[in-house]
Amino acid sequence: MSATIAGPDGKPRCSWIGVSPEMCAYHDAEWGLPVGDDRRLFEKISLEAFQSGLSWRTILAKRDNFRAAFHDFDVDRIARFTERDIARLLQDEGIVRNRGKIEAVINNARRVRELVDREGSLAAFIWGYEPDPKQLAAPQTVTTSPEAIALAKELKKRGWRFVGPTTAYAFMQAMGLVNDHLTDCVVRAKVERARKRFARPN
Repeated sequence: MSATIAGPDGKPRCSWIGVSPEMCAYHDAEWGLPVGDDRRLFEKISLEAFQSGLSWRTILAKRDNFRAAFHDFDVDRIARFTERDIARLLQDEGIVRNRGKIEAVINNARRVRELVDREGSLAAFIWGYEPDPKQLAAPQTVTTSPEAIALAKELKKRGWRFVGPTTAYAFMQAMGLVNDHLTDCVVRAKVERARKRFARPN
């Protein structure tokens, strides 16, 4: 298991905050806090796809650029993207210019629209895969889970791209479906309180 390190205030945090100050801010204010907003969920799953083969630090540094390029991850607007939009994005130095990943985000936006028609919301669908906390492995000791495997399998069945089991688990960690902060991380209790207050979408 990863050890904690002292943050700027001297309190223990997950060791990956040491990569950069931006990572510490992300760790404290976002990672693991439950999200029920469709747009933010779609943004994260899209950015996880872009992260494939790269570091989250790289993607986080470009996140504002991604938001601008993809209209703040407005599903309806992205679903209408054409070859002209793909050409524009491939020229955008502020993002990761990978045609396969760009096309995957556009494809997945279209799949979100289909999913919402059937399930009511992306959030309701995603949170249906929330694991039982009692069944979870120790924090940060695994890179996937049965629920993440099942989620990735179902998304693939529905035509999604670039959402494998490892990507699905990283997404679940970040969006609060699991609390994977280390046991003695100062933020773990904050996330646990937020998860208890969080109204699961249905």
